[in-house]
Order: sequence, then C-alpha cells, then structure tokens
Amino acid sequence: MAINHDPRCRQCRREGVKLYLKGDKCYTNCTLEKTSKDGKTRWRDKPPGMHGAPAFQKKLTEYGVQLREKQKLRRIYRVLEKQFRNYLKEALRRPGVTGENLLQLLELRFDNVIYRLGLAASRAQARQLVSHRHFTINGQRVNIPSYILKPGDVIAVHESMMQSGAIKEARERLSKRSLPAWLDLNPRDLVGRVLAVPTRDQIDTNVREQLIIEFYSR
Repeated sequence: MAINHDPRCRQCRREGVKLYLKGDKCYTNCTLEKTSKDGKTRWRDKPPGMHGAPAFQKKLTEYGVQLREKQKLRRIYRVLEKQFRNYLKEALRRPGVTGENLLQLLELRFDNVIYRLGLAASRAQARQLVSHRHFTINGQRVNIPSYILKPGDVIAVHESMMQSGAIKEARERLSKRSLPAWLDLNPRDLVGRVLAVPTRDQIDTNVREQLIIEFYSR
C-alpha cells in the first residue's frame, strides 16, 4: 500500500494552509502556529527547508498556482500521483462537471467515509483501521481503503473489533463530530449508510478543483 511518508506538518507548511492531516490534533496542537510576544497566534509564513522564503515574497505563475492546488487535494485525501490520475480519468469519463466528479470519487473512498462518519480521528487512522479489517460493507469485510462506495451501502464495525481501543475512542468522539448530509450513522450500533452521492456544496474541502482540471489539460 503506497502512501506519502513525508511529515504531515511539513506538507501543510508547503501548501501554506492547514490540511488537517492529523485530524483532531490539528485543532489543539498545531506546530505550524506560533504565538508572538503580544499573545497572538499567527501562521508560519515560511515553507519547509532551510532556504524557504516567506510566502509573500514569492509570486507564483499560473502553472504554479494550479500545481499547488493539485498537490493540496492529493495530500488532503492521501493519494499518490498515479492513483490521482486514475481518479481524474474516471471523472472525465462520467457525465457532469469533471471537477465535481473528481471530488465525489475522493469523498466516496472507503477510508474517507470512515473519517466523515467520525469512526476515525483522521484519514490516516481511517486508512489504517480499514486495512486492519475493522469494518464491513454490506456485511462483508473489506480492507481496501480506496474502495469506492455507492448510495445504499451499509458500513459497520465488525463484531470482533467492537472492543478495540480505536472504536471505543470513536464512540466518545461522535458527539463532537458533525455528520455530512449525505451520510447517516446509528451511534449506538455504529452502523453507517451512504444516502447519496455528495454534491459540491456538501463537500467542505477547500480547493479550487477547476484549477486542477486546467493543470491536467495542458
């Protein structure tokens, strides 16, 4: 299973925005924020590397802006370049707006749905739990994080994993996590369902997907 092993905070610094790659930890213990003498919290404006110049000193070209948007989306959903290109090909093949199709495919990944349901603290943890066979889809154990779900699919915690530490933590976290409108979850039995394919206004990922389509159209 190919993943990006770069330090997660380093990836956020490179994009200049919080990508929330550590999930809940990004809200309480962000190493990218610094507190000045006046007590105000500010974002570090310096990209990684000993020679990184402050972001405001660099003027990106049109190509650079598109590249950074593409890299940001890849890092948020934790997919590598080859897999990302395959999603784009599938988005182009489907009817509708290509950028929205791309986001829908990424949102319907099994690991992302587990994260959105609140059964994992981050997409990284969701990916690990799926790989370790913690969950079932329509009664069958599935350990493929990139599995694309569809409306009507039922996601549940496998009975043998109900007492695991990660699942116990998830129960405590459910009251603090809001649920997207396209998903449903029974908090008592930890059974979720995909109600519909998410629309663009139901996806809170802060990216300009049209720039990504333009990047690959060159």
